Amino acid sequence: MRPIALRRAFLLPLLLCAALAVRAAALPAHAATLVRDDEIERYLRTLAGPIFRAAGLAPDQVRLFVVRDPQINAFVAGGQQLFLYTGLLGATETPEQLAGVIAHEAGHMAGGHLVRLREEFERATVQSLVGAVLGAAAALAGAPEVGTAIVLGGQDVAQRNLLAYTRTQESVADQAAVSTLERAGTTPEGLLAFMEILARRESTFPAGGDVYLRTHPLTAERIAALRRRVETSPARGRRLPEALQLAHQRMRAKLEGFLEPPEQVRAQRCGRSDFADRYACAVALFRLGRRGEAEALLAAMLREAPEDPWLHELLGQMRFEGGEVAAAEQPYRRAAELAPDAPLVRIGLVQVLIELDGPERLAEAERHVREALRLDPDNAFAWRLLGTVLGRRGETAASYAAFAEWALRTGRPEDAALYVERARAAGPDGATALRLQDLEAAIARARREAGERRRR
Repeated sequence: MRPIALRRAFLLPLLLCAALAVRAAALPAHAATLVRDDEIERYLRTLAGPIFRAAGLAPDQVRLFVVRDPQINAFVAGGQQLFLYTGLLGATETPEQLAGVIAHEAGHMAGGHLVRLREEFERATVQSLVGAVLGAAAALAGAPEVGTAIVLGGQDVAQRNLLAYTRTQESVADQAAVSTLERAGTTPEGLLAFMEILARRESTFPAGGDVYLRTHPLTAERIAALRRRVETSPARGRRLPEALQLAHQRMRAKLEGFLEPPEQVRAQRCGRSDFADRYACAVALFRLGRRGEAEALLAAMLREAPEDPWLHELLGQMRFEGGEVAAAEQPYRRAAELAPDAPLVRIGLVQVLIELDGPERLAEAERHVREALRLDPDNAFAWRLLGTVLGRRGETAASYAAFAEWALRTGRPEDAALYVERARAAGPDGATALRLQDLEAAIARARREAGERRRR
C-alpha cells in the first residue's frame, strides 16, 4: 500500500460548511492522503462496476479514490469522482453494505445532485447576503442589536433551506440506490444494514457523531422508507459471490494491518487461522520489525495460495523495505506475472530493478514503467521513476521531459517549466520535442488556473 499526499482542501464559509459538506466540501480540513493499492482498487472496481452500469454510468468514467482517514465518510465531487474513507471501508462488515454505500453515491452522480446543490448553495448565499445587507443598514441607522438579529436570521433561513434540500437529496439517493442494486442483481439489505449501524452509532455518540451522519443526515422517516423498500425488494437475499466476500475481508485486514497500531493488530489478529487474520498479522509483524515471523507466515499462506499475486507483492515489499533488494526481485517478478494489469506492482518491480542497476535491468525497468503509465497515466511517482531510468540510460532530454510530467502532476508548474528548458537544451529528438510542446501547453494551463484561484 502506498499513501500519496493530497493537497489541503479549502474550507467553505462557516455558515454553510456543515451543509455543503454533503457534496462540495470534499476533504477534511487537515491534510489528507490518498491510499493506493492494486488489490484494494481491483476489488472496489469489481464491486462497483455492475452498480455504476445499473445506475446508467460508465464504470471507466468514474474515478475511485481511497482517502486515508479513520472517519466514516464517502462523497462524490467534481463530477464522477467517488471518495471512500478508510474508516468507512473498515466499518462495512460485508460487501453488500459497501455496495449499498456505492449505490447511494451513484444515485447522487446519476441524479445530477452536484449541479443542483451548487444552485441551492448560490440561492442560500444570496439569502445570507441579503440578510447581511439589511442588518448592516439597521446597524448604521442606530439599532445594532436589531441589525445582528437580521443577519443571524438571514443565515438561519439560508442554512435551514440548504439542509432541507440535502435531506431530500439523501432520501432520493436512497430510493435510487435500491433500484440500482436490484438492477445489478444485488440485495439492498446491505444499505439498510449500514444505515442501521450508523443510526445506532448516532444514538450512542450523539455529541460528536460521524462525518457520514453530518454529511448524510439520517431521519427515522428516511430509514423507515428504506426498510419498506427493502422488505418488498425482489433482490432480497441475493448475496454477492463468495470471491467478493473474501476480497472484502482481505481489504479490511490489509487496511487494518497497515493503518492501525501494529501491537493492537497483533493482539487481535495473530494466532487465528482465518486467512484475513493471518494477512493482517503478517503486515503487523512486519511493521513491528519482526520480519522473520512475518515472512514465515507469508510462506505458509503462499503454500496454500501460490498463485496469489498480492502475497508475492507483500513479500517483495517486505524484503525491499527491509534492505534486501536482490531478494525482493523474485517475488515482485512473480507478482507482475500473475497480475500484469496491476500498475503499482510493476512500479514496485521497477524500484528493485533501478536499485540493482545494469543495462539489462534498466531496459526492463523502462518497459515495466511505461506499461504502468499506460495503465495509470496520472501516476506522478511512475513519471519520476521513468525520468530516473531514462537518465541512467543516457537519454537526457527524454529524462527531463519525464521529470517535467512528474512536476506537473505534483502541482509544481514552475519546476516543470525548468525541466522543459533543460530538456530543450539537451537536444531532444523528434518525439521528445513534440512532447515538450504538449508540456508547455499544459504548463501554461496550470499557470492560468493557479492565477484564477489566487484571484478568487
